[in-house]
Amino acid sequence: MTPSPDATLAAPSHSGVALIAACSAGFLWGTGALVVNILIARYGFAPGDISFWRFAVGAVFLCLIFGHRLHLPTLRTLLLPVLLAGTTMAGYVLCWFLGIERIGAAIPTLIALCLPPVFSTLIALACRQERLDLALTAILSAALGGTVLIVARHGGVGAAGQGDLLIGLLCSVASALLYTGFTLVSGRLSTALGAGQAATCLTVVAALVMALSTLVRPLHWPSGIPPQAWFLYLGVVTAALALLVFSWGAARLTPTALTVATLIEPLTAVLLSALLLGQQLDASQWAGGVLLLLSIWGLGRRLARAAAAPRG
Repeated sequence: MTPSPDATLAAPSHSGVALIAACSAGFLWGTGALVVNILIARYGFAPGDISFWRFAVGAVFLCLIFGHRLHLPTLRTLLLPVLLAGTTMAGYVLCWFLGIERIGAAIPTLIALCLPPVFSTLIALACRQERLDLALTAILSAALGGTVLIVARHGGVGAAGQGDLLIGLLCSVASALLYTGFTLVSGRLSTALGAGQAATCLTVVAALVMALSTLVRPLHWPSGIPPQAWFLYLGVVTAALALLVFSWGAARLTPTALTVATLIEPLTAVLLSALLLGQQLDASQWAGGVLLLLSIWGLGRRLARAAAAPRG
């Protein structure tokens, strides 16, 4: 199998840029979270509609840019992993929304964001791809603690009954597991296909999976210009562009580094809410933001040391 040109770059020498790329993906997803809240609160769109059109618009955009560059023989050999990864990508978004519908946003978001770095690290330790030391422990503790402080203000499970609570928690854990699995395979697909081609294939599969929701409920395209513009933003920026830079970073980072870097998403969402919607941030959220940024800084230092270490 011949890798694409952008896959031949050595991962260690580009770890710093890859970390920035992963953080950029988290930033773009964070802007998307704000747009999703606007579409739900102001225009009454269902999460299923938003998810489908986000992936569909993103797939069209990526196909226009990268479709002619797809290497079909390579794609045929990777068809099953691509189908599984695209389905997993759609699945973790769907499970996250199902958890939110049952028990509100705070707990599912915490579970879906905080468990993947833990799962990824445990898998990496078991496979001897990571070494557990004081620095890694401090990075994970600061990242997870900061995320909890950022998100926890948004409330608990509200008036959810015991059944809804259980289903909501199960859906949230499923979202975390699926996202972990996605991060484990996305880097390999990006290396084999190239970041652009991998992002294109995964987004197309995710859109097709989300289209199955039409069997349960009809899809609605917005009729007004403002919501149409928001849908286009979600598709082009938070689906196509975000997955493109995520895929590029995934090919050059460990899953632990990848999942920690994308924790920038909730910090972006709350900062934009404060800046654009006038929501006030309390002291714990500011402290959480500082902890999260410190963890990413520490992660960058760790990656730089690993890149500079002699290889035997």
